Amino acid sequence: MTRARLLVSLVLSLFACSVYADDPLPRARPESVGLSSEQLEQIGKVLRTDIERGRMPGAVVAIARKGRLAYYESFGYLDRQAGTPMTKDAIFAIASMTKPMVGVGVMQLVEDVRVQMSDPISKWFPALGKLPVGVLKTDTTGETIMETVPAKRQITIQDLLRHTSGLTYGGRGSTPVHKMFPDSSGAAAAQLTGQEFLDRLSKVNLLYQPGSAWDYGFSIDVLGLIIEAETGQTLGTYLQERIWKPLGMADTGFVVPAAKAKRFARALPNDPDTGKPQPFADRTKPDKFECGGGCAVSTAADYVRFGQMLLNRGRLGDAHILASRTVDYMTANHLGPGVQNFIEAADPTKAGYDFGLTMAVRPSTGGPTTMGAPGAYTWSGASGTDFWVDPKEQLVVVVMAAAPGPIRWHYRRLMNALVYQSIID
Repeated sequence: MTRARLLVSLVLSLFACSVYADDPLPRARPESVGLSSEQLEQIGKVLRTDIERGRMPGAVVAIARKGRLAYYESFGYLDRQAGTPMTKDAIFAIASMTKPMVGVGVMQLVEDVRVQMSDPISKWFPALGKLPVGVLKTDTTGETIMETVPAKRQITIQDLLRHTSGLTYGGRGSTPVHKMFPDSSGAAAAQLTGQEFLDRLSKVNLLYQPGSAWDYGFSIDVLGLIIEAETGQTLGTYLQERIWKPLGMADTGFVVPAAKAKRFARALPNDPDTGKPQPFADRTKPDKFECGGGCAVSTAADYVRFGQMLLNRGRLGDAHILASRTVDYMTANHLGPGVQNFIEAADPTKAGYDFGLTMAVRPSTGGPTTMGAPGAYTWSGASGTDFWVDPKEQLVVVVMAAAPGPIRWHYRRLMNALVYQSIID
């Protein structure tokens, strides 16, 4: 009987290994890591209902707790128009979820003593060290006019990492300053080479004095080009060698290769609320430069490994990506009391959050309009993707969906509530 039980146990173990061979992290029953299987089932019920109603095409959700993968499911369609079912290995345009990966890349160069947080932007791009600040005024006819004043100091690496550079997105406003900038990271990369982008920025006015205000914009795109200038590598090559390959992120990059194009998740052609056509980047085609602010693609499996590395304070398995204190530094609040915080204007679901380096940081249990513990950190993508890490709860959540437009904010709040109500310890 002992041998029989041993044989059965071995067979079951081998079966489990084959079933979960493609899992990004070791598996665990939800209850063994303090989550309720019954409550987690609500995620599927809610998403399937919305998919049937035509609210979203599909999604892949990965939830890890205490270092174990407790939930990993796909829903709906990879391509609703073609009727292609969603698969767990679907590749998504992650938009601004590119930013935290570039932030980690920059902090590796800080650890390598090649970059310092106080370094001025002119160290790499002299023309960007001379940008004036646009001052908006109303003239006697009621028209908005723009004057310029010198910047009180240069933009630094820290400013770029925490979005206090004064470099904005043109699509985020209609003022004379906004009109000087390309609309977004994706739009810039589709239209301009890296050098053309820098030339364009060399002619703009800053929206704010450097260091005075958090405002969303091209800061991380500039950091990506700083990585290129400092290392002599393309941004994708650097991230592949230093982050993606060591972490086993096999499907993350700046373009979906032809051999994987059938796995690329596509949005609904029309916005489900307005009925109007909604633009969506085709990441199976390369851009003119690899934009660090929003041009990468990834999978739920890849990104949950990236998130787990952050939760582990820089390590995952044998991969040592950052020092533990560097991760602590990245995920601490970097906005002092004198810095204006306009994060809610960029993402209403981040209202009440502070900001670290490329990620929003939760200051307290109460306050923000979503749940979480103090010290949790997060960032999302305009294409409909989201991730957060809650160190107190030992939780990593990745939600991949091709759901751009304002509806993405609804799903960020929804998934937040569904995940936290499943915690039972």
